[in-house]
Amino acid sequence: MTKKGLALLLVFVLLGTLALTGCGDDTPSINVYNWGDYIDMDVIRQFEKEYGIKVRYDTFATNEDLYVKLKQGGSSYDVIFPSDYMIERMTREDLLVKLDKGNIPNMSKIDEKFLNRDYDPGNEYSVPYMWGTVGIIYNKTMIDKPLTSWADLWNEEYKGQIIMLNSQRDSLAVALKKLGFSMNTRNIDELEAAKEELVRQKPLVDAYLGDDIKGVIVAGDAAIGVVWSGDAVAMIRDNPDLEYVIPSEGTNLWFDAMVIPKNAKNKEGAEKFIDFMTRPDISAKNTEYIGYSTPIPEAKELLTDEIKNSLVAYPTDEMIENTEIFKDPTDIIGEYDRIWTELTSEQ
Repeated sequence: MTKKGLALLLVFVLLGTLALTGCGDDTPSINVYNWGDYIDMDVIRQFEKEYGIKVRYDTFATNEDLYVKLKQGGSSYDVIFPSDYMIERMTREDLLVKLDKGNIPNMSKIDEKFLNRDYDPGNEYSVPYMWGTVGIIYNKTMIDKPLTSWADLWNEEYKGQIIMLNSQRDSLAVALKKLGFSMNTRNIDELEAAKEELVRQKPLVDAYLGDDIKGVIVAGDAAIGVVWSGDAVAMIRDNPDLEYVIPSEGTNLWFDAMVIPKNAKNKEGAEKFIDFMTRPDISAKNTEYIGYSTPIPEAKELLTDEIKNSLVAYPTDEMIENTEIFKDPTDIIGEYDRIWTELTSEQ
């Protein structure tokens, strides 16, 4: 090959390399941080195809894990999925940006009863994603009588068959409601009493779990668990012997929503993603896959009759009359941390 030919070849190779590198660098992207097992990944692929935006997707286990990651910095997320009380805290600490609702037209599809809640008046910062309750799920072939109360989780008869949530907020809420207290109490004596109840219960508990609770209960490796209603829907689908109940003392009514952190690099892409996730067909697809409850009436109508008519996923107003929505506990978070540390360190 002549020197001229070799030079031309090198030029073409260099240009090709630069072109490939440029394509990678120029592709817009967003970073999404969501709960584990909380989306149909086909939805992510569909968004990428429709919008030409690459999604980098990570998961967290608790609201507190999410908060620490966001507060510490070092990771830039464009869309995150906190729960109600954490949105309240993040807003107060100026960690979120206000949404441009003109870029999220599908927000108009959301049922008004899920909007303008105390944790985000006017929905300036958040768009509802899913909602539900916390309750007891149990295997009817392993338990010989219906469970109706949080107090049932303290029954010696069920020793070694109980799974609690590995969540300080949810587990303390169970004990507080059992004692007749508000799950949002600021009373230290009431919180201490709830801790003592959990300490007393601990010898009966097989494990404190997160997402793993689903497989354990479905497989029959434990008979009773405290779960979120959406997980209960999926678990009952896999094992019809399971039953879900909202305890008579009342429980938590919760909302998870999509928000944009203050350090987001691609707010425009984030709002496109939020709007896409709020589209009825996409919300229905997610709901069918994960089992949780959509706040969008049009999406609910697209579901199978089995899910659409499920009182686990869509309880009546009467069923959720005796519920509370978590409030931000920042003013007493030290007490929560102390109590949980003492509980988990108990032998």
